[in-house]
Amino acid sequence: MFSKTCEYAIRSLIFIAQQSKDGRRIGIKDIASGIDSPEYFIAKILQDLSRKGFVQSAKGPNGGFYMDTVNLEQSVADIVREIDGDKLFSGCGLGLKECSETHPCPIHNDFKHIRQEIKNMLENSKISMFVKNLDLKLTFLKQ
Repeated sequence: MFSKTCEYAIRSLIFIAQQSKDGRRIGIKDIASGIDSPEYFIAKILQDLSRKGFVQSAKGPNGGFYMDTVNLEQSVADIVREIDGDKLFSGCGLGLKECSETHPCPIHNDFKHIRQEIKNMLENSKISMFVKNLDLKLTFLKQ
């Protein structure tokens, strides 16, 4: 459903939020290990997300990534839009360019409801909510 870049972005932001609750800053090696992803790929993704304000970073010996209260209230939909664009929320289920209400593809009418449910779920899914569920051991990021 998401690109690999988007999957890693979401997982890394959730991990950073959980690990930086107490004011700590998390380095790339720990993030990559914590979400089971390639270090170089995560570094590139986080550099971009930091520039765009989705995560905070600090340089130096006590540097690393962390999240502030504004970041914690970002929705997963915001992250998806930033990384993958709006296609998940508005695109054709069959990938057709001409698909629309007036010129629907074979699955258009069923898929538009599914697409709307996904959009609503991701809009209502905040990073802080995932951190809470991880802390309660209701969910996991890595086995």
